[in-house]
Amino acid sequence: MADGGKLRNIDHAVRTLRDRILSGGLPKGAHLSETAAAEMLGLSRTPTREALAQLVEEGLLERGASGRCAVRALTRDDVADAIELRGVLEGMVLRLAAERGPDAAALAEAEARAEEIEAVIHAGAQALDFERYAELNAAFHAALARLAASPLLERELLRAHRLPLASPSAFLGSQAAQLEFRRSLILAQSQHRAMLAAVTAREGSRAEALGREHARLARQNFDAALRLGPEGGVGEIPGLALVSAPT
Repeated sequence: MADGGKLRNIDHAVRTLRDRILSGGLPKGAHLSETAAAEMLGLSRTPTREALAQLVEEGLLERGASGRCAVRALTRDDVADAIELRGVLEGMVLRLAAERGPDAAALAEAEARAEEIEAVIHAGAQALDFERYAELNAAFHAALARLAASPLLERELLRAHRLPLASPSAFLGSQAAQLEFRRSLILAQSQHRAMLAAVTAREGSRAEALGREHARLARQNFDAALRLGPEGGVGEIPGLALVSAPT
């Protein structure tokens, strides 16, 4: 198989298995052998093996002494640390973009996505399209990752986005039903604007601080989601069931 086809198979396998885990189709503690995963995916063992290795690296799976994988049970600290790491990396990207001068195309894209997010928010509380907001929010943060024109930082920041429950849109599904989350969405958009303004003004320290503060908003949403749970009206958040309650 050509390299392109192999990579597509691996990407398909990673996405499918990740979705199964985050949706609860593969609950925490579930064992997953290479053979069983290949049969589930309808793929050969080679792309399946590489997909499992990537999900181990992302922290969704862990490999036992026998080599067989299992879905990880996450702790609150696992998620909090992943969110904090994302904030550190995003803050660094913003600081370097401000100090060096931002990549023009990435800045234009981030500004365009911020404008679209503004339009979604101003559609009105009852008409808010959270699915569209989440899509635009992910695109905004992907553009931020390119602002410093550093392939290394872009790669590492996007890797952090894939850590369990650490993506910029991880908790947006919970926001449709809770006033507390609605307010955080509006605050997040004001932070988007402030981050871009700091980069444009070449204020590196401020841009970095805003990037880290923005990630802390996700931490607050995570804590609220754990506190309220599905019965509190936050809805089903992909992956939240993997988090074990503190003892």
